[in-house]
Amino acid sequence: MELKTDTQEPDMETAMKVVYQWNYGSELEELRRLYVKGAQQQWVSERDIDWEQPIDMAKFASMPISSTIPFEKCSYFRSLPDETRWEVTRRGVAFRLSNFLHGEQGALMVASQLVNAVPHTDAKFYAATQTMDEARHVEVFAAYLEKLGGTQPIAPGLKNVLDETLKTGNWMQKLVGMQIVVEGLALFAFRRMRNLTEEPLLRELLMYVSRDEARHHAYGVQYIERCVPEMGDAERMELEDFALEASRILVTGQNDNGLITSLLQAFSDLDVDAVALMESVRAERDEITAGMPRLQQLGPVAGFVLPGLKRCGLLSERVASHYHDFLQGTVNAATMGDDVAEFMERIPGLPEDTAAWVLSEVD
Repeated sequence: MELKTDTQEPDMETAMKVVYQWNYGSELEELRRLYVKGAQQQWVSERDIDWEQPIDMAKFASMPISSTIPFEKCSYFRSLPDETRWEVTRRGVAFRLSNFLHGEQGALMVASQLVNAVPHTDAKFYAATQTMDEARHVEVFAAYLEKLGGTQPIAPGLKNVLDETLKTGNWMQKLVGMQIVVEGLALFAFRRMRNLTEEPLLRELLMYVSRDEARHHAYGVQYIERCVPEMGDAERMELEDFALEASRILVTGQNDNGLITSLLQAFSDLDVDAVALMESVRAERDEITAGMPRLQQLGPVAGFVLPGLKRCGLLSERVASHYHDFLQGTVNAATMGDDVAEFMERIPGLPEDTAAWVLSEVD
């Protein structure tokens, strides 16, 4: 007998490897420490978050629409009627939160795959704690969105990256695709949203989630940077290309389905000219980004994903040229440098303490 629900998708075939490990002692001490920290920092949504409090809509209205493009600062957006600006903000934030939710479901499934596929006991233990974390994240984002008025569909670009990460039989590609690219983008966005929102319930929720995500990102970076020196050139290049394609899809999309394009489609039935909005942002780029911290000007890929890949040894000049090319097409293109050498110099290092950084308010 096969049970199905009305809301599930058709089955997707994935390559699932199962690796037994008969050494139950610790071989990767840094991952064992992360596992212990993950076990110690477990939290319970129904106990630790006050779900009785309503969303403060007045404070919610001041939230940025995007984690990368300051739409709300451009003259076109400011010229819209008050009610239109409010609805664009509500839908824009709901779009972002919905895709956080969908990404967390993908992370839940990838983490459960990693328990089977990674070869070290320490890594299996940590993936088990992450699986529990991701279940909580799905729970809390779904609960918040229910209060906000419902969930929006997943962006096609994000779905593509999650599918490819789930389908690959290469556990290192799973780690890079999820822990470093998707979790890196999410961590950057969570931090920015938490720092800019004054809405109490969302700020509290993001504090708990961000603390977990900092460990998940550290897991990927620490595990992969240990493995890369043992890889041959062809295997390392394949891993570089997997990260590059995932990043490119999320930024620029396929068939024009990047995250920004999907965000703008959320306003398609409102009296908003998406082309005019983007033209206004580009024309006023210098003015609206003046005073913005350098990390925010770089954006999530150059500002956080690439530092992670660089630390892992997965940012050769070969792939850096491709990152430079597609990031030059973004609103903050001027921050990318005139050539690859300048681009590489501008990529910052990872924070020494990612957990402290993600909960801080100063870059």
